[in-house]
Amino acid sequence: MAGNFVDVLIVGAGLSGIGAAAHLQRHCPERSIAILEARDALGGTWDLFRYPGVRSDSDMHTLGYSFRPWTDARAIADGRSILDYLRATARESGVDRLIRYRHRVHSASWSSADAEWTVEAERDCGERIALRCGFLLVCAGYYDYAEGYTPAFPGLERFGGRVVHPQHWTDDIEHAGKRIVVIGSGATAVTLVPELARTAAHVTMLQRSPSYVLSLPTVDPVARWLRRHVGQGTSHALTRWKNVLLSVGIFKLCRRRPAFAKATLLKLVRRQLGPDYDVDKHFTPNYNPWEQRLCFVPDGDLFKAIRNGRASVVTDTIESFTETGLRLASGAELPADLVVTATGLKLKLVGGIDLRVDGRKLVPAELVNYKGVLFAGVPNFATVFGYANASWTLKADLAATYVCRLLNHMRQTGARQCVPRADDEALTLQPWVDFSSGYFQRAMNQLPKQGTRKPWKLNQNYLADLVTLRFGAVDDGVMRFS
Repeated sequence: MAGNFVDVLIVGAGLSGIGAAAHLQRHCPERSIAILEARDALGGTWDLFRYPGVRSDSDMHTLGYSFRPWTDARAIADGRSILDYLRATARESGVDRLIRYRHRVHSASWSSADAEWTVEAERDCGERIALRCGFLLVCAGYYDYAEGYTPAFPGLERFGGRVVHPQHWTDDIEHAGKRIVVIGSGATAVTLVPELARTAAHVTMLQRSPSYVLSLPTVDPVARWLRRHVGQGTSHALTRWKNVLLSVGIFKLCRRRPAFAKATLLKLVRRQLGPDYDVDKHFTPNYNPWEQRLCFVPDGDLFKAIRNGRASVVTDTIESFTETGLRLASGAELPADLVVTATGLKLKLVGGIDLRVDGRKLVPAELVNYKGVLFAGVPNFATVFGYANASWTLKADLAATYVCRLLNHMRQTGARQCVPRADDEALTLQPWVDFSSGYFQRAMNQLPKQGTRKPWKLNQNYLADLVTLRFGAVDDGVMRFS
């Protein structure tokens, strides 16, 4: 890299950024690359989240990279193992040498006259630096690393115990022997409850409304059989495709036959908890399956904690915190020494970067998706946003592959700029995602839009994206090169 210019600048050294850099090194070796990371370590989500039991909520055969198979026997892995996998991937590929830590990107401005971005970042010492790049790839995830979402709870200031959001869990939080209330019903809550229940006096999962919860084996029996009979490499490829097709099939089944899918999921819960448990109240959501993410629990650990009495579920709303716990709308009191607010995330698109094109400020809510990777009217810019209904990395791998194809096409044709143009004024726009999850709904007015037809439609389908991003034409008449 000469001076302060780099061919491709990646923002974020998490799962997406490490993968993108590895793909670029393999498929665009002539391009110079740098990664700016705001924190002091790589890993993104898997370095940030330190709460007890943190683990993948997708199977590792698809959450792992396509170019570096996950070889651990566990299909559902703990956060530390995933972080070790990311560190090893970065080290073995040389990506770790491209990362500039403690560089928080604030703004990026595109100049058509110069065909380059000027990116301004601040180091933790307060120093401001400017870098120029030919292509900007934002891999900063989709949520705010600074804070999670916590509702305004009445009477919180009166509570004598400790209140913590899982995103800010620290090692000094004592939970052994404590009465703990975990507020929430999503993936984080169903992860925390059984783990805390191992040593706590009792753990209560307090939810306003239930989520769909499905038990999966920690070790995939099909993958284990394949490893024994066809070898590591072939077994990984077959297991990965098995899980891709299974996830696509389950999602389509849930959307097309929601009543059948709902009945099946609830039947499995009743099998775990027995005929006397009130599944209708505590595990029957008021929405159809896959209108929000399914919550997976390895080997039914949540159900085991409930069966042995170390954990319980309460479905109610909070009237107020008290000095010793929580008072519920039903009039019941929940005593607590520790309250964990597993109440969700705050979305932050494109890392909260102030983006400008030839002086014009870009508003995320006014952007229009192109192939799930770029935006209409924004030159030489891509971002990675994984699937809501499958492993994040499946989309991250495809997005990085497409960016490599795009850059190679530009090199072959001598183009310096590429920009998708939405010339059809009759293009019908829709919300970014068709999901009812709280963190999406709270930020819906801040999210970009999608169209109703390709290439403007945001697929939540790996097979469709595989055709489009890996094999579809780069010069498709919509992408303009100059």
